[in-house]
Amino acid sequence: MKGLLLLSGGFDSPVAGYLMKEKNVELTALHFSGQPFINDVAEKKAIELAKIIGCKKLIIFPFGKIQGEVVNRCRHKYYFIITKRIMFRIAEDIAKKENCQFLITGDNLGQVGSQTLKNIAVINSSINIDILQPLLSFEKQEIIDKAREIGTYKSSKGPEMCSVLGPKHPATGAKLENIEKEEKRLEIDNLIKESYDNIKEIK
Repeated sequence: MKGLLLLSGGFDSPVAGYLMKEKNVELTALHFSGQPFINDVAEKKAIELAKIIGCKKLIIFPFGKIQGEVVNRCRHKYYFIITKRIMFRIAEDIAKKENCQFLITGDNLGQVGSQTLKNIAVINSSINIDILQPLLSFEKQEIIDKAREIGTYKSSKGPEMCSVLGPKHPATGAKLENIEKEEKRLEIDNLIKESYDNIKEIK
């Protein structure tokens, strides 16, 4: 089995990937780079983490321009939901190209304001490929303890950069029709197509 791991520079996604690798899943990792809004620290961390957990390949997708468009054109409280839905659409496309049967994410129910059950359902509805979320019911300390155990803690430690452009008070109970209305403000297909020109692969 092959899975596409959405890999950030934080604690959660490397642990999720490791748990799936223990189930004999071959991992390809996908990292969404926030440059130029953030520096390359998260990207470097993702490279280190992909090596530690044994990914066959790391794909780095330039996502900064898309993030900027979401901030400029959509209601800010929906930022995390809209950007995640776009990430999932891109990930589904890449998974098909890489012959991966499913996506793997480090989502953790209720850990942050945007990761409510309702929001996760709205995000997951954006694609048709199966999504595995092995950390969904974990406590944060359990994840950190596991990161120490598997050797990813040191690389993951440090500030999370994914929230730089995010709202202080994200929507916690978004309705699908409201999100789809906001997405119509974006030229999503064109933005994704342009970003593919600068994709990077590391084996």
